[in-house]
Amino acid sequence: MLNYTTYLHQESSTWVTFIHGAGGSSSIWYKQVREFKTHFNVLLLDLRGHGDSQPGIRDAFNSKYTFDYITEDIVEVLDHLHIEKSHFVGISLGTVLIRNLAERHPNRVVSMVMGGAIIRLDLRFRMLMVFGNMFKSMVPYIWLYKLFTFAIMPDSNHKESRLLFVREAKKLYQKEFIRWYRMGSQIGPLLRLFRTADIKIPTLYVMGGEDYLFLSSVKKMVKKQSLSSLLTIEQCGHVVNVEQPDFFNKFVIGYVSSFKN
Repeated sequence: MLNYTTYLHQESSTWVTFIHGAGGSSSIWYKQVREFKTHFNVLLLDLRGHGDSQPGIRDAFNSKYTFDYITEDIVEVLDHLHIEKSHFVGISLGTVLIRNLAERHPNRVVSMVMGGAIIRLDLRFRMLMVFGNMFKSMVPYIWLYKLFTFAIMPDSNHKESRLLFVREAKKLYQKEFIRWYRMGSQIGPLLRLFRTADIKIPTLYVMGGEDYLFLSSVKKMVKKQSLSSLLTIEQCGHVVNVEQPDFFNKFVIGYVSSFKN
């Protein structure tokens, strides 16, 4: 089972589950935990191979991950903790996993908060994926990871986010990185499904005004989804919860609190 941490609230029955992105870990939410645990029950997860969720024996023989496979890891923890429903807060690739969970288990998802959401891969990102696919087995994975983080978070005020994700990514093994990279390279069909299906679950997209690769596609997406809204944080890049934590915490806590238990 995935490594997880819970913070239980004495009065609230509301759960908020945080899902980090590829290469990160539950530690990226360190600017959220103190505020959120005063309002809700909080669940933090380390995705497979990340943080303290190190690969097990069965993973040694599993050369290929799928989004469904990784999603069911999350559901396994929810079942173990007897959490019937939760609000989900994700960042980057974590938002793809949350949306996939909502497709597979809509009764488990009260709302989705999608930070730095990935809805479509633009031409620049697809070219990077092709480049990475050519060299992923020949160079240290951290070189490729640094290249991707700089492409997604290029400005000087994004440096804290870049360094945080690179530091956490160094805990991955080369084989684990390749598994996740292969899974990420198959993301296109899944994103097309998400763009065409209105899932009818309340969704708040929280995007940085400097999220150059992903913001424009989210703006188009929100217009098509009946229960979606967009919060754009100016002078902020991809990892909104790290770069603008006060703004992020205030609006997301307000959003989750608007739902009745």
